[in-house]
Amino acid sequence: MKYITLFLMTFILWLLFTFTLGIYSLIIGFVVSLVITLLFGNRYLSDWKLYYNPVRYFWALVYLVIFIWECLIANFDVAYRVLSPKMPIKPGIVKVKSNLSSDIAKTFLANSITMTPGTITVDVIDDNIYIHWIYVSSQDPSVYTKKLIGRFEKLLKKVFE
Repeated sequence: MKYITLFLMTFILWLLFTFTLGIYSLIIGFVVSLVITLLFGNRYLSDWKLYYNPVRYFWALVYLVIFIWECLIANFDVAYRVLSPKMPIKPGIVKVKSNLSSDIAKTFLANSITMTPGTITVDVIDDNIYIHWIYVSSQDPSVYTKKLIGRFEKLLKKVFE
């Protein structure tokens, strides 16, 4: 069953990336998905049953909306800092402890932080994420942890764990 899951996921990704339903595109997508499934099927999707839970897809959509909103806010914040005559920045690297247990969830969190303007993930070591931040507003780890990963982490836990 995990092979069927991987095949369906890769085929759906193919359809989303090509965005066409032409016969040649469907045949190529089928063949590529089949080859990927045969080559890598035993390495991925150890817990394939989780992918059939529709609640996870709902939380993924909620996460996407929150992520887009946070990116918009961060864009305005960075634009303000760039356009301000005093350029109010206080850059630094902070260490944030994540409560996520799966590697895929940590990867999504690190990439979400990096894609949000004003922050970039420098390194992920075990449960600690090192983030370069354009304006370190607090020295208290609980304050900047909540500010940087609070909303993302809660939703990613619902999606991936």
